[in-house]
Amino acid sequence: MTAPTLAFFTRLLDDAPAAERFRLATDQVRHAERFGIQRAWVAQHHFHAAEGGLPSPFVFLAHAAAATTEIRLGTGVVTLPLEDPVRVAEDAAVADLLSGGRIDLGLGSGGTPSSFVPFGLDVADKAAAYDRKLAVLLDALAGREIGGGNTLYPDAASLADRLWQATFSVAGGTRAGLAGHGLLLSRTQPRPADDLTAPLARLQDPIVDAYVDALPTGVAPRVTASRTVFVADDCADALRFAEVGLRRAAAGFRRAGQTIPGDTLDELIASLDTHLGTPEQVAESLAADATLARATEVAFQVHSVDAPHDFVLRSIELFAGEVAPALGWSTRDVSLTPLEKENA
Repeated sequence: MTAPTLAFFTRLLDDAPAAERFRLATDQVRHAERFGIQRAWVAQHHFHAAEGGLPSPFVFLAHAAAATTEIRLGTGVVTLPLEDPVRVAEDAAVADLLSGGRIDLGLGSGGTPSSFVPFGLDVADKAAAYDRKLAVLLDALAGREIGGGNTLYPDAASLADRLWQATFSVAGGTRAGLAGHGLLLSRTQPRPADDLTAPLARLQDPIVDAYVDALPTGVAPRVTASRTVFVADDCADALRFAEVGLRRAAAGFRRAGQTIPGDTLDELIASLDTHLGTPEQVAESLAADATLARATEVAFQVHSVDAPHDFVLRSIELFAGEVAPALGWSTRDVSLTPLEKENA
């Protein structure tokens, strides 16, 4: 792989009411663009404000598009089993037009079981629902007939070439590869009971292997690896916020039945695959993550550290200005002067 492109990822989890969360996330996306980050991903979550603050990603991305000019904008991810696939195609097509062709469409089968209930769905059926709705979505984006003699309007242009699938499994990697889609890898994922301290690469490298092996001839791999990254001028700040955020995250995973080994902060940092500290510390930590050497894009997010907004902005600056260059990763060329960056 060549040096990866860089992306900012947000779950819109700032400690604020919904309207303020949306404003702060827009500021963060704009800040990422100012500092040369090439893409921003937003997560979709229904009902549970502590898990994610955005049920309607295309509405937000259209707003973010109006506040930016160059940064690409993606859904990471739309929970497809809970959606009407024709409406997903329509909303994505409109948002793509409004953004000037900057939308990428990331898809997943969903997580929180209780979120399926208000939609009249059983979480046990999510895999079958995902496959069925993905087929309809692909027909719509390709301009094929989708019932009653209808085709998508406005048409989806090249959106079908900008699809990504998220997965925790080798089978999911194969599915994304066979379709020629991009592959979205999570910032962390559950370990098997007999290997609770396995490095994340031990779980994700086989997914990448399956994905690359399944790609049609001539289709280049697109692998986005999301990672929890919080960069601070002072390591004490990073540890102070991590002490709260990571303990809260570990408690949530444990309530959901996942085993998170350890209870000291250092153990939680390792168990939750977190990269934090000064630029030098974060660069060293990321360099040890073997899967990143295979990624075509690295997406960084502050969750589960969940630092305050001003620290998120500073983390973006430090990641783009110090961590990425130390790893040989390039941001988009920007014309801001040092003073403009300081006042951004």
